[in-house]
Amino acid sequence: MQNSNTHAVGSKLSKCLSAALAGAIIACGGISAARAELPADLQARVDGYKKQLAAWAASPVVVAAAKESSANGGSAGLNNAKWMALSADDSTVKMLQSGAPAKLVAKWESFSDELGKLNIRDASGNLVAFSGNAGKPALYNNADKAPFKNGAKGPWNDSEIKPDLTTKKNSVQIAAPIQDGGKLVGVIHASVEVR
Repeated sequence: MQNSNTHAVGSKLSKCLSAALAGAIIACGGISAARAELPADLQARVDGYKKQLAAWAASPVVVAAAKESSANGGSAGLNNAKWMALSADDSTVKMLQSGAPAKLVAKWESFSDELGKLNIRDASGNLVAFSGNAGKPALYNNADKAPFKNGAKGPWNDSEIKPDLTTKKNSVQIAAPIQDGGKLVGVIHASVEVR
């Protein structure tokens, strides 16, 4: 009888401890997942850039380039590892910064000295165009990154200031979907530098 009572008490204690531990994990997870808001003046500037980004995403040149890359599966054989191994002077890299979309990107980057980079990506997250003004993008494909995942859903900005992967400068990431007739064909992604 004592063994079954000991077992029953142990089982109840185990359940209580498990529930307490689960509650602590949820509470701590909620705390660590909470994100700070940007200062109001910075958020206002970021909101302005997001509106501009959304307008640029509607450019017929951008839509056509993202749509074509999406249909073709990006640049043949490229992935992040191969991209990182390419020099900035490689013909594949130069191709993505020399066409009409890249020329628009370069023009738009000069819109403000706060824009650290501006990239056009297709529906799979593959790089379609960049200017090179901010350097060669760190990633060829960013489909698993927040700017792409969130930007595909609508104009988005990160609520954290952190070093940009390409420019290495403290920035806020922003993104907006590129759509063709309501269908996602890509994402336009930029960084707003915080000085």
